[in-house]
Amino acid sequence: MIKIRKSDERGHTNLGWLDSYHTFSFGDYYDPKHMGFRDLRVINEDRVKPAAGFGTHPHRDMEIITYVLKGALEHRDSMGNSSVIRPNEVQRMSSGTGIKHSEYNHSQTEPVHLLQIWILPEERGIKPGYEQRIFKPEEKKGKLQLVAARDGREGAVTVHQDVDLFLALLASGEQVTHHPKPSRHAWVQVARGSVMLNGHPLKEGDGAAASEEEIIEIKATYVSEILLFDLA
Repeated sequence: MIKIRKSDERGHTNLGWLDSYHTFSFGDYYDPKHMGFRDLRVINEDRVKPAAGFGTHPHRDMEIITYVLKGALEHRDSMGNSSVIRPNEVQRMSSGTGIKHSEYNHSQTEPVHLLQIWILPEERGIKPGYEQRIFKPEEKKGKLQLVAARDGREGAVTVHQDVDLFLALLASGEQVTHHPKPSRHAWVQVARGSVMLNGHPLKEGDGAAASEEEIIEIKATYVSEILLFDLA
């Protein structure tokens, strides 16, 4: 069963410095029909103007993954981490018992375009943690590259939940296939481009929940970048 979440039906927040689209309920946007999918709680597509950003704010009990599509995002947190996240880098922050952090556009002239993902942890009150890793474009071209997993295997960042996150860069006409194990579920998010998911067309910003599917076939109809979450 495939259920599509269309890009133009997402929640939207525009604060001037921030233009954000919410796949699931977030902040002032509330839709009881879209509160998340399995343990996937938030997918926000954010565009932040130059030299602007999120001031220091707290988080608890959430696995937060940040993936920059264009530009650079500057990060600082109460654990002492200070970094700049650029395209092809995946940042994982486990907020656990509590952290504070800030995120700013690193550029004074160019906007930054990113996806921020929240995943519910398998237990509350874990020790906060942080990782940031590079996955080169050639590692993602034409295949599903694992970038986040509970066991941190294959060089993925570690998330404290039974979820695998894959990234893929696809040329037009290129296809990738995923075989979920029985009782597993998948969410596919199109970061850019357009694809066919098991025969269903998806465009940039669209997402889709897949349950009770023995095979997931994603074929690009344009140069595309997709995320695939394999969830319990």
